[in-house]
Amino acid sequence: MSEQHRPVRIVDVAALAGVSPGTVSKALNNNGLLKDSTRDRVREAADKLGFVPHAGARSLHSRRTFTVGLLSTDNAGRFSLPVVLGAENALLAGQVSALLATARHDPVREQHHIRTLVSRRVDGIIVTGRTTEPRAPIEALAPVVYAFAPSTDPEDASVVPDDATGMRQIVDHLRTLGHRRLAYVGGREDQRSSKVRHEATQTAAAEQGMELVGPPRFGEWSERWGRHAVDMLVADGLLGPESAEPVDAVVFASDQLARGGTDRLRERGLRIPEDVAVTGYDDWQVMSLASRPPLTTVDMRLETLGQRAAELLLAALDGEPLHGTEMLAPRLVVRESTLGTS
Repeated sequence: MSEQHRPVRIVDVAALAGVSPGTVSKALNNNGLLKDSTRDRVREAADKLGFVPHAGARSLHSRRTFTVGLLSTDNAGRFSLPVVLGAENALLAGQVSALLATARHDPVREQHHIRTLVSRRVDGIIVTGRTTEPRAPIEALAPVVYAFAPSTDPEDASVVPDDATGMRQIVDHLRTLGHRRLAYVGGREDQRSSKVRHEATQTAAAEQGMELVGPPRFGEWSERWGRHAVDMLVADGLLGPESAEPVDAVVFASDQLARGGTDRLRERGLRIPEDVAVTGYDDWQVMSLASRPPLTTVDMRLETLGQRAAELLLAALDGEPLHGTEMLAPRLVVRESTLGTS
């Protein structure tokens, strides 16, 4: 190999920085008792020469592989993909590579992936899924952080969206616009997200002097159920020109429900938001922006959630303890379904 194309070695960095190769190793691995000025001089020399540490040597030195497993139970990726992307960004910033495995709701496949990740000596594992339903913890010697789909063990480290805060943001926004009578349309009644979002809406409405009218309408998470729920509200006298005391806003527990609901409201001749305001949840832009009008909704900040899970894992690899559930505050996104076009 010619001198021109020879890879930059640690001795080259040492020569440029005027230090020993051992000092270069300590400076680049951020260990040893060195002056800040020495570390800075070594790093500047490494950057100038384009020095790339050998991954195998770095792993041997620190007893780490600098790889992390990303295990998803999802088979669609609507919620888990943004979490994975956020986690990967944070891991890359920490010079850690990610190995992605998808279990697709198959426990046998999941166990296979866990065994494979452990056999590859990953430094840690981030587990995510498609719902916020608590899941059984996985067995691994490496640190584990659960993102979006929390562990059933309260001592495990989990990062989940704060749905209760999200629904309070929705209710407070509707109050500031003068709305006082709300109807609630949710997804599956047995699921955690449906329960949390309904209870938070109910509590926030009562605290704000607003009324959540009638029973909650629970059903499947689909546009079809959103349309059917609107028909139920009309049949119950809570919407439409024949209603003596109509509700002035419909709070849908997801954008998919709200998309179907807005379609049905328009078909029935009701104007949004002039006759009734509509809100969604998730800020799934395939739904929230395609809705007519675009939906006021809540962004769960899933990429930030994944980033936070990775940050906790990286901190654990540096010796910090992992424990408990961390709630990530969402963000209200206001659009025409409550504000109109003016």
